[in-house]
Amino acid sequence: MAKKTTTAIEAKIIDEPMSELLSERYLAYALSTIMHRALPDVRDGMKPVHRRLLYAMSQLNLKHDAPPKKSARVVGDVIGKYHPHGDSSVYDAMVRLAQDFAVRYPMVDGQGNFGNIDGDNAAAMRYTEARLTRVAQLMLEGINENAVDFRPTYDGSENEPVVLPGMFPNILANGSSGIAVGMATNIPPFNVAELFEASLAMLEGDLNAKALEKIIKGPDFPTGGTLIEPKANIIKAYETGKGAFRMRAKWEREDLKRGLYQIIVTEIPYQIQKSKLIEKIAELINAKKIPLLDDVRDESAEDIRIVLVPRSGAVEDELLMEALFRSTDLETRFNMNMNVLENGISPRVMPLKEVLQAWLDHQQVVLVRRSQFRLEKVLHRLEVLEGFLIVYLNIDKVIKIIRTKDNPKEELIKAFKISEIQAEAILNMRLRALNKLQEIELQGEHDELSKERDELQKLIKSETRQWTMIKKQIKALHEEFGPKTELGKRRTRIGKALEPVDMEQLEESMIEKEAVTVICSAKGWIKAMKGHELDSKAIKYKDGDREKFVMEIMTTDKVLIFGSNGRFYTLGGDQLPSGRGFGEPVRLMVGLPNDADIIDMELYDVEAKMVVAADDGRGFIVKMEDCFAQTKNGKQILNVSGKAEAKLCKPVGEGDDHIAVIGKNRKVLVFDLEQIPEMSKGKGVILQRYKDGGLSDLKTFKWDDGLTYKYGSGETLVDDLNPWLGDRAQAGRLPPNGFPKSNKFS
Repeated sequence: MAKKTTTAIEAKIIDEPMSELLSERYLAYALSTIMHRALPDVRDGMKPVHRRLLYAMSQLNLKHDAPPKKSARVVGDVIGKYHPHGDSSVYDAMVRLAQDFAVRYPMVDGQGNFGNIDGDNAAAMRYTEARLTRVAQLMLEGINENAVDFRPTYDGSENEPVVLPGMFPNILANGSSGIAVGMATNIPPFNVAELFEASLAMLEGDLNAKALEKIIKGPDFPTGGTLIEPKANIIKAYETGKGAFRMRAKWEREDLKRGLYQIIVTEIPYQIQKSKLIEKIAELINAKKIPLLDDVRDESAEDIRIVLVPRSGAVEDELLMEALFRSTDLETRFNMNMNVLENGISPRVMPLKEVLQAWLDHQQVVLVRRSQFRLEKVLHRLEVLEGFLIVYLNIDKVIKIIRTKDNPKEELIKAFKISEIQAEAILNMRLRALNKLQEIELQGEHDELSKERDELQKLIKSETRQWTMIKKQIKALHEEFGPKTELGKRRTRIGKALEPVDMEQLEESMIEKEAVTVICSAKGWIKAMKGHELDSKAIKYKDGDREKFVMEIMTTDKVLIFGSNGRFYTLGGDQLPSGRGFGEPVRLMVGLPNDADIIDMELYDVEAKMVVAADDGRGFIVKMEDCFAQTKNGKQILNVSGKAEAKLCKPVGEGDDHIAVIGKNRKVLVFDLEQIPEMSKGKGVILQRYKDGGLSDLKTFKWDDGLTYKYGSGETLVDDLNPWLGDRAQAGRLPPNGFPKSNKFS
């Protein structure tokens, strides 16, 4: 019988619940993503790919004053030695470090096409060249002096730094962004001169967020712009590590001839592509959503120059820009979330002060480690120099031992009580170094190194001396990157917080106004023709149709349509069909039933009131705002029942105090307007009582002005109305002589 063997697959079988396996592996993946891709180390402000890029470039000796090398060479070294990922991801990271519109203080000095603010990609890595900038060299200062720990690379063939020495406060000066499993970070860039100033102030004494805000006035974005966030919000963001900063583009008015002007945008918010911004503005112009603006042009060369052309010189520039700020990315919000890896291990949202303190603490550690490294070098050199000085004091004996003894090294150690290192150095000396001048130089070097040794030992033992040394280093950097230097000059201006905006005026400005005349025929066909005071001959109707309502409005106005079913319908001036042809049936635009007719059309006025009445003589006063319909089906205001139908809708004039009503029986009644109740809906009250027929017309008026009615081509005034004066619900009496047979006041 054959012996059973265990295969390699059977040997790897794991007997565990699926939930535990998944949770363990997903947790490992999540932690890997957080630590190696998304969140920066608070000490140097870098993620592994950026750290490996800078270290690889330093190994290639690509200093800021050295000739650049092909980007492909750098990327090849990074992915071959340190970063086992695709070359495109590494090159993209490198390109971003070279873009002065993406990074406030670039780490890579790129030669060639490294992309632009329009969003165009960089040239292929085989065409571009790169080297480190001065800022990047500060990040690497002391990398070969045991300033930081190293660890093996992914294949164990090389070593890489765990963190960079980071003499430059990169975490805040350049900011960072990233997203991982369950957490993200978004740190804005700040002005490095202000960061150095704040660091010095922190070393002098304790600072709260309010005091920090006086020094670090807000983020300093690469693309400039204007920060308009209130100070209170900035202070709160500094305190919590979370907040938002509102940014606006920088613009100026450029006056032209004949009272015209144009607006020039010279800086745009951070992380906004110029080409997409202009494309969005152009879309708004074409869609007529910003009628104040006529055109947009891109006249940018090396600097940004976006030209905005208003529709006329009468347009207020502030109002136009306010409309653009609300509709485009000329205004944006940068949401800050200062989530970092504390000591490269623990994710935590830190306040601004703690982030700055973490950088200072890292500098103290780096200083001590570099000092210890230097002390070891100095002690070694002093040991060698002391051996050399022994030679000068006993030169004849030393020469004799070297010439006569078989093992001179051991004899020298025994004779002069020196170390093995000293003996080896003596044996390696050249004869020309035995002259008197060389002895004097070695003695001077010994004295200088002795002083340095004492200073280093004091520095390593004293924390006070360490912070004093860090102050000196920061002061030197503050002079190099001061507010008057090109790199230290603030780009983002600090503007005033936003003042309340007249939203009604702004909304009106956003809508294109145009004078139109609304025409509704007797058969219910409606249209809007451009302009007012139209020639009646230019208006065409279908055969057998005629004019019924003509109203002059603006396209921003609303029109109320009152149906015989007692419902009101609302149409916007911009919703009406054009004046070409005969228009469109009203029934297709609103939900007017086939068995209902259009009784009246009124221009919507939120403060106006109307009298609505049915043909049975019932009615009431209603506010026009209560009649505004939000839906196509309209709004039921006057309740009609049985054979009754809505008959009239008449506006109440300002100051009107009486109403005149006439029935089909040709009787007129005048009474005080206060006798009619004001309601939002219902049947109303009896205005005039009839035995036969029903309501024909009504009109509100001022008693002192008298009642007018149409007579021939003019109007007739009745100033003595006492014969017809009565109370609501009475029958009334016959009208004055000459009253129209149509029983209409107008």
